[in-house]
Amino acid sequence: KMADVEAPDDGAYYLDQVTITEDLDDDYQYEEVSVDEETIAEGDEDLDAAVRVIEEAAQDIKAAIRREGVPGPVVTERPEVVDDFVRNYLLKMGMRKTLECFQTEWYELQQKGLLKEEDVQTVPDVYSRNQQLDDHVKLLRKEVDKFKDAANKAKDMYVKLRKERDFHRMHHKRVVQEKNKLVTDIKRLKKHYASYEPTLRQLKHKYETAMKEKMLSKLERDRAVGQVSGLQATLKNIETGRGEPMFLPGVQSSRELAKAGIGPTQQSLREARNIEGLPGYDPSKDPTQKDFKRHPNDTEFPPDNRVNPYLTSQKTPTGHLTRTGGFRLTNTLHAHQLAISNLALHPRKEILVTTSDDHTWKMWAIPNGDIIMTGEGHEDWVAAADFHPSGTKLATAGGDSTVKVWDFAKTECTATFAEHTHAAWGCSWHWTGDFLASCSMDNTSKVWDLNSERCRYTLRGHADSVNTITFLYYSNTLCTGSADKTISLWDARTGLCAQTFYGHMHSVNNVTFNLRGDTIASCDSYGVLKLWDVRAIATITSVDLGPHPTNKVAFDPSGQVLAVASNDGTVKMYEVGSGQVSSLTGHEDAVQSVVFDRKGEYLVSGGSDGTVRIWS
Repeated sequence: KMADVEAPDDGAYYLDQVTITEDLDDDYQYEEVSVDEETIAEGDEDLDAAVRVIEEAAQDIKAAIRREGVPGPVVTERPEVVDDFVRNYLLKMGMRKTLECFQTEWYELQQKGLLKEEDVQTVPDVYSRNQQLDDHVKLLRKEVDKFKDAANKAKDMYVKLRKERDFHRMHHKRVVQEKNKLVTDIKRLKKHYASYEPTLRQLKHKYETAMKEKMLSKLERDRAVGQVSGLQATLKNIETGRGEPMFLPGVQSSRELAKAGIGPTQQSLREARNIEGLPGYDPSKDPTQKDFKRHPNDTEFPPDNRVNPYLTSQKTPTGHLTRTGGFRLTNTLHAHQLAISNLALHPRKEILVTTSDDHTWKMWAIPNGDIIMTGEGHEDWVAAADFHPSGTKLATAGGDSTVKVWDFAKTECTATFAEHTHAAWGCSWHWTGDFLASCSMDNTSKVWDLNSERCRYTLRGHADSVNTITFLYYSNTLCTGSADKTISLWDARTGLCAQTFYGHMHSVNNVTFNLRGDTIASCDSYGVLKLWDVRAIATITSVDLGPHPTNKVAFDPSGQVLAVASNDGTVKMYEVGSGQVSSLTGHEDAVQSVVFDRKGEYLVSGGSDGTVRIWS
């Protein structure tokens, strides 16, 4: 008998087997056939469909068996008797002698029948359970030890990874800082280079103007030479035609002219010009007849007999020689956004002036670094500055071709000299404070009179840009260094060159006197430092500090140590006596200027990184 069972909500139907208890008339064994009513619909039943359904059902059964897996063998655990328990315990503890004694006595008691039934029964569950728990505890301890080892290894790996993370993080921060610094430098350089374009256009225009003036001067010179030649030929013809010298009324004789210090050529010209009826002669236009009057406010140069007080003074050695290890960096001032071009110290006070490419100069109190004053007025970079001997004024020279004088009492610019045709590189005060000298890219230097506010002399002689200028202490002598590789000494009273020093193979960037005034130090664009003997007009020594250019050189008060500003970012310290060279490292870019204080207790340096470093 088969009974139907209601299908679930999903619409599937199943057959359930029911046992028939009553007896049947025949002994035929029926086989159960599972029919999937979901696949066989009414009216479509046929033999092929039934066979296919049976095969699919058989495959489903096999797949179910494979999924469930073959059941494992059944393990029957038999309780352990007392003697086996004792034997296992003694074996586990390694007590073999005790085990032999136990077995001997146990068998004897068993043979004699002295063992009771309760003595040979199974071990109580509590002992078996304790044994199992003990084994489990040992297994867990082994696993704990294994996990501890794994944890220690993981801890070591974590510490290692954390160190590597910190290292890479620090490296990343350093790279970011370097990148930001490079970006800042690139922006600064772009701005700096952009400022050169108008200057180059201005220089080109000035160069073309100078070339035109040069051509006009050549034409004027050729015309004047032609006129002189014509006058000389006319004079010779007149003298040849008369056969004797002429003595015209109102004309001085040759003997009188010779007594007056006039040479034969000038005598002939003057005689020819004084001849009545000579065509083209106009006495009012004769430059020899003019009286060049001086400006009423011009200042007289002092006689060159003032004794330098530093000649006999014995200065103590600077701290760089007396202290072990020399000068060390003690303070840093962030003075300007752009490069610092020059430094100047007040003659009596602890005051420093810095000039910069940002068109300004600033005054600082040192060593604390408090700013006192800022000067704005130059239209281009400020190249140099120098304090008035009294300390009440400051002179600056700049890329706008001007030299300015600033009065601290009036807090303003009181004079501007703009006769240079190219950028002014340097300036220096005369010891009286009445004269100021400047040098320029136009190949000239000028001496300015502060009372008449005019140029007294223009020093011409260099064939290239004049990069540096300085007055000899308590003297009327000027020293200049030029890109034409020479150093010249000039008399400021006459504007004439007195001596030229040859020896540099590259452009001279800076020159300076020692306090005694008997030695000149110079440095050039290939890092060569030279010392010159002023009296012997010869080289004392030459030191190669290259290959980077050297920008500024300064004597200490004793004259025993030279500080040299180098383009490699260091200050080179040269000891004159021993020839030893050491370096002070601290700047992040080229060092442009160095200066010692009057006592030699500290050194100040300024660089292209916009900072001022104080070494003591």
